[in-house]
Amino acid sequence: MGLWQRLTGRRAENPALALYQAVVARGREPAWYEQGGVPDTIDGRFDIIASVLAILLLRLEAEPAAAAASAQLIECFVEDMDGQLRQSGVGDVVVGKRMGKLMGLVGGRLGAYRDALAGAAGERGFEDALLRNLYRGEHPGDAALDFSAQRLRALHAALATVPLDALMAGQLPQ
Repeated sequence: MGLWQRLTGRRAENPALALYQAVVARGREPAWYEQGGVPDTIDGRFDIIASVLAILLLRLEAEPAAAAASAQLIECFVEDMDGQLRQSGVGDVVVGKRMGKLMGLVGGRLGAYRDALAGAAGERGFEDALLRNLYRGEHPGDAALDFSAQRLRALHAALATVPLDALMAGQLPQ
């Protein structure tokens, strides 16, 4: 049984599973790779999923009652990434180290996107944060960068209007 099937079978155990599945589905949308210039690689797919996750975690931060939901969402992410690493042949000794790095990457995005969306990083601060975090320093071209920045900003704005119970049911705004 694959990890995704195990995660799906645990819906009753982790109420954030539907939300995590929605994050992954959003990150797998072809437009990120086609119009947004995100590399269609394992790293690129991780980068966009981690970016969507960070934007969602910013939304959950804004609601004091969402602390448990945020922790549950991170648990889903950790379990999924742990399984992905193991399926790709990473051994037990190295999994913990790699998980620490992956969590650091998500945390870095969270801080960079929080500052940039609050305007603390200047006029093009969000685009700069995306260049560092989503594109790993490789400029995808202005049109691709603008596409991803606009789409993630729109998600950030739209998430503010979605009630927590709808989010937990996996209802992300378009």
